[in-house]
Amino acid sequence: MKEYTINEIQSLMEKGDLSTEKLTKLYLSRIQEIDKQGPKLNAIIEINPEAIKVAKILDEERKNKTIRGPLHGVPVIIKDNINTADKMQTTAGSLAFKGFYAPEDAFIVKKLRDAGAVIIAKANLSEWANFRSNRSTSGWSSRGGQTLNPYVLDRNPCGSSSGSAVAVAANLCSVAIGTETDGSVICPSHTNSIVGIKPTVGLVSRTGIIPISHNQDTAGPMARTVQDAAILLSVIKGIDPDDYSTTKHKEELPLDYTEFLDANGLKGARIGVARNYFGKNDLVDKIIEVSIGKMKELGAVIIDPVEIKTLNDINEIEFQVLLYDFKNDLNEYLAKYGPINSLRNINDIIKFNNDHREVVMPYFGQEAFILATEKDSIESEEYKEALERCHCLTRDEGIDAVLKEHQLDAIIAPSGGAAWLIDYINGDHSTGGSSSAAAVSGYPNITVPAGYIHGLPVGISFFSGAFQEPKLLKIAYSFEQATKIRKPPEFLPTVELK
Repeated sequence: MKEYTINEIQSLMEKGDLSTEKLTKLYLSRIQEIDKQGPKLNAIIEINPEAIKVAKILDEERKNKTIRGPLHGVPVIIKDNINTADKMQTTAGSLAFKGFYAPEDAFIVKKLRDAGAVIIAKANLSEWANFRSNRSTSGWSSRGGQTLNPYVLDRNPCGSSSGSAVAVAANLCSVAIGTETDGSVICPSHTNSIVGIKPTVGLVSRTGIIPISHNQDTAGPMARTVQDAAILLSVIKGIDPDDYSTTKHKEELPLDYTEFLDANGLKGARIGVARNYFGKNDLVDKIIEVSIGKMKELGAVIIDPVEIKTLNDINEIEFQVLLYDFKNDLNEYLAKYGPINSLRNINDIIKFNNDHREVVMPYFGQEAFILATEKDSIESEEYKEALERCHCLTRDEGIDAVLKEHQLDAIIAPSGGAAWLIDYINGDHSTGGSSSAAAVSGYPNITVPAGYIHGLPVGISFFSGAFQEPKLLKIAYSFEQATKIRKPPEFLPTVELK
């Protein structure tokens, strides 16, 4: 099946050569063929039984010359921690929430539906968005099983937006929505050779999304091209009165992020190379060095090296803040939408997991849940001091300091190492990763395919200051158009050394 871009879909539909109903059926057939039968990727946790009905309605609107926008009639897959008020469940991949049908759409789901998107399915994910255990296996959930990497099937797809990334990479849809707290859009996009955007916190509403942290959570676009990701970002961004983070920024948000896509966007751009993130894998470093050389050819001013000096101080204090946030925010979600299966708070979920240990915790436990319950209120001084320190380390003394010192437009780094083997005994064992500074600061981050190591994808990350998505999209698009690295997956059973 052809890998359609959004613009190609619109062009074919305008000509009458393709309908939303036909395209929806093509994707649903491919999900059945590729995802469920063989190689059985397990990217999709649930199909929308109303998808074809919705597609027919949108086709009728098109016949009547009513086009809602660039997503009109485009099938989209969303992560299963995002509420949909339809016949699909919202479970975060957990059997604890099995059978929960949200009473209302998440804010971004409303925006997608209003824009004419067809939500054809929900994607599998790392259970609870990978905030359950310190020895988890990304892409596994008790409800959905293990998602596989379509490039090399015995390799991990990363997470927590595993199914969203795999669905896009394997052409089960054109675009998908993931969510990130730290790395959950960037890492699976990188390991599945797609484009992922982790927006500035406050650009995209979190209302109706099962949370980890109100300080770091955001939904983000996942696509095969920067242009498609920009189109999707244009639709889902916006002010939501129920999400304070979207109402506190003063910047005037662009209506259309595709306006910033410029094939010559690297010319004169000042790019800092964050060498802190190198030295984890020689093969990854070589790919990024080639990328840097290409940017120089395209007229970028490369500042090499730059250093985010606070990186080693972030991880532990970030984790402490997330524990506070998770307890508070998950309890708030349950208070608003619950009780769900008689579960009223995080302690009830812990008990459920213990009572159903054989199916819910066959490989790893719930250490993060337990640690979260030990935390005090987010009104505590300890929490407030930790949060302030996180922001200082990643903003004032971190990204902002580097941008200001070198007058940079963006900072670049390897998005991570090559995908590791799926391992239920030891859990995840990734090499590298550069998502934390942008995640903890709440700043934007874009990953774009940069190369392959024995068939395993490698991505390059571009990050900058708050609400600098236009600048990052301009740079990332220029890099993508000049390199056009991405190639479709071949579903290899294992790494083939050549």
